[in-house]
Amino acid sequence: MATAGMAMTITTTNTMTTDPLARLRLLQLVSPTLPIGAFAYSQGLEWAVEAGWVKDEAATRDWLAGLIADGLAHLDLPILARMLAACELGDELALRRWAAYLLAARETAELRGEESVRARALTTLLRDLDVAKAVAWRDTLHLAQAAGFACAADAWAIAPRDALLGYAWSWLENQIAAAIKLVPLGQTAGQRVLLTLAAELVRAVDVAMLLGDDEIGASAPALAIASCRHETQYTRLFRS
Repeated sequence: MATAGMAMTITTTNTMTTDPLARLRLLQLVSPTLPIGAFAYSQGLEWAVEAGWVKDEAATRDWLAGLIADGLAHLDLPILARMLAACELGDELALRRWAAYLLAARETAELRGEESVRARALTTLLRDLDVAKAVAWRDTLHLAQAAGFACAADAWAIAPRDALLGYAWSWLENQIAAAIKLVPLGQTAGQRVLLTLAAELVRAVDVAMLLGDDEIGASAPALAIASCRHETQYTRLFRS
């Protein structure tokens, strides 16, 4: 664990490059076809569209850019970096601590429910794919999806920076898929947003890998409001 207030340095035997097979494993791990139910969640976007906050391509881009800068860069990604280090060191206690932190940071019942459901689904999948820690550390991996992601990345020798970029890309791709259905966006518009925001993901990873422990944390009030209101939205396509 990094000293509080200090930037974290990831030390590992596998960190500098990802070999071709490991790169393919990463593509499998971040694929929208991974059977963990990611397609079922919009993370508040459905209500944001209903409320008129997100109504076109520009608004979709701005909404997601804000979540990348305020959420991924300062919460999900720095925690994932620490989870990766914990997995390499075989430190389940550290992994559990960060998984519990991430779950506690989910601000609504829907977001916490999504975290738990997807975490359990990923743990079951990784067990069936013979990732050893998915069995030995099952209860810990059930706390947060990122914990299972970290264990898989470690088992498959995926470099931490690549793992962080892949995790962020998977989140963004799922949000774009939801926006295409909800806003609605055309497929080409969705690809334009992906193309534009890819650079924001790179910056988010750069920020995340330099944060100290006491700098981790994020608040996205609009997301929290949208998620809370989505719980009672009259008609909806998504679970959150």
